[in-house]
Amino acid sequence: MAKYDKISPETQQDALKIARANQKPGQTKEQTQLIAQGIQKGIDEYKKQMKARAREASRQKKLQSKAKPQPQADQVEESEIELIEVSRQHPLPWLLLLLSWLGIAAAWFWLR
Repeated sequence: MAKYDKISPETQQDALKIARANQKPGQTKEQTQLIAQGIQKGIDEYKKQMKARAREASRQKKLQSKAKPQPQADQVEESEIELIEVSRQHPLPWLLLLLSWLGIAAAWFWLR
């Protein structure tokens, strides 16, 4: 149990808050303290797992960057291909524009 002696004060306070928030009616102070200790151990174990995962991810990233193969001609061509997105417009706005121009032209000729 010596490995849990280095729990930070913030973790202890967080664990005690959680234990008090989930306290059952009739629960003694000692029971709440034991629950808080269990929560502290869980938090500590979680932090250790996250650190180990981060180290492993960093190690894998480092290995991948070292073992990265040189790009082949096909891979270079694929990365250089530009994707052009073609969008279809609805013809209604163009039709309305054409009709309005025709209406203006007809009115101009009629009133002349």
